[in-house]
Amino acid sequence: MKRERRAFTPEDRLSIIQEGEREGITSTCRKYNLAPSLYARWKKKYQSKGMEGLKPAYHRVDPEVRALEEENERLKRIIARQALEIEVKSELLKKTPIQTKTRR
Repeated sequence: MKRERRAFTPEDRLSIIQEGEREGITSTCRKYNLAPSLYARWKKKYQSKGMEGLKPAYHRVDPEVRALEEENERLKRIIARQALEIEVKSELLKKTPIQTKTRR
């Protein structure tokens, strides 16, 4: 049985830190089922960076934005391939001599 990862918002983290200051770290950690080391990490980040330190460190990308970026890259590859084909064809056309009609 897998445990689901809990997600605390920055506001939740701040309220837990404040509650730990008021009521004690040990009882607060037990109440929210947190490791004291996690509480200490949150508190250290809050003290050094303020509310910004309590935000998640990873950068979440919107799935729609990701899909658009992938489509953009795909279209760029298509355009690059077509440009290369056009360039090769124009080079080939330059190299082939133009046949002149011979008069009789």
